[in-house]
Amino acid sequence: MGGRVARVARTWAVVLGVVAASALLPAAPAAAHNSLTGSDPRDGARLAAAPERIELRFLATPKEATTEVTVTGPDNVAATGGAPAFAGKRVTVPFRPGAAGLYIVTYRLASDDGHPVKGEIRFTLTAGTPAESPSASAPPTSAAPAPSTALPTSAAPSPTPAAAGADDDGGTGWLWAAGAVVVLAALGGGLLLRRRAARR
Repeated sequence: MGGRVARVARTWAVVLGVVAASALLPAAPAAAHNSLTGSDPRDGARLAAAPERIELRFLATPKEATTEVTVTGPDNVAATGGAPAFAGKRVTVPFRPGAAGLYIVTYRLASDDGHPVKGEIRFTLTAGTPAESPSASAPPTSAAPAPSTALPTSAAPSPTPAAAGADDDGGTGWLWAAGAVVVLAALGGGLLLRRRAARR
């Protein structure tokens, strides 16, 4: 009877040991595997005012050498204002806001078990920073003078000399005509005088 009780006790001891080992084995990798537990701003948040920094909170203390955090805004423009800062299980990154729109915070770090952990959070900035006007940053430049289409005064044709030239040509023509008439009249008179002298 005593031997049977001893065998039952040993059997239960083995069963309890197996159950306990089964319960502990999955917990060990989970404790060694890091993960994100929260963030500020939270994932999916909509903000009217831009935060000064972005905070990520992890299950285990992240290592500076193996932790990377990037922030990008609309049109994939970088919005990280500096290097991340580490304080226990928290990592903060200075935020440099830009245009209104979707911002994506991407993180990557290594766990104690050697497995890389990566993920992202997203938030929307409803009021962005206006783009700097080009006129505010660059001195105004004087506008180039428009090319003049008017002809120079010396090259422009003057109607008065042309009219005078036309009058001169007309006057010279009349003078030649009058001279020709006078010559013809003199020749005709000479012929008449010769005929009359011949008849006498």
